[in-house]
Amino acid sequence: MVGENTLDKIEQTERWVKDKLLNETTGHDWHHIVRVTNLAKEIAEREGANLFIVTMAALLHDVADDKIVNDETAALQEIVDWLQTIEVSDEAIDHIMEIIQTISFKGGTGTKVRTLEARVVQDADRLDALGAIGIARTFQYSGAKGQAIYDPTIQPRTNMTLAQYRNEKSSAINHFYEKLLLLKETMNTEEGKQIAEQRHRFMEQFLVQFFEEWGTKQE
Repeated sequence: MVGENTLDKIEQTERWVKDKLLNETTGHDWHHIVRVTNLAKEIAEREGANLFIVTMAALLHDVADDKIVNDETAALQEIVDWLQTIEVSDEAIDHIMEIIQTISFKGGTGTKVRTLEARVVQDADRLDALGAIGIARTFQYSGAKGQAIYDPTIQPRTNMTLAQYRNEKSSAINHFYEKLLLLKETMNTEEGKQIAEQRHRFMEQFLVQFFEEWGTKQE
């Protein structure tokens, strides 16, 4: 449960984030935020996590994402300024900012999350990278970044630095092997693990069909 004053801060933040991300075109748009927030709230209720912290972190988690902003440091400061403007406590701001800065996959180089609330938001965010929507978002992001659907001459990468993960040439299909198929084993919560299992199987089925239509042996 959240109090009336807390609910007002959430609603103000919803409007603020929606204004920023509604027309974002890499799959990290407002609709992604809504899905992640709703799922994070469901998991938080089951896990006994702080619902205000989880909701705010889920709403804000992509506002400073280095995939969609040019200056991550400035974007992070903008979030802090916003939270101070709506009079979120310093302790809550610190927790929200920690979550935002530690839940990302970052090519497998991300920092291990510390709190229950971070584990909840991380699971919700990663679950939106799986299943049918995860597949759709992968192709949207790859198209936005000028990557091919698939290039048999480019092998999936392992043991990448963050710079390599973000900047080297790859493909949408490679992204399944570089990230998506790895996420099931990173889930923190029991509900996250259950949802990830079903969505993971769907992606495996998609890849079988994709390579059959492509006319090549599956990687």
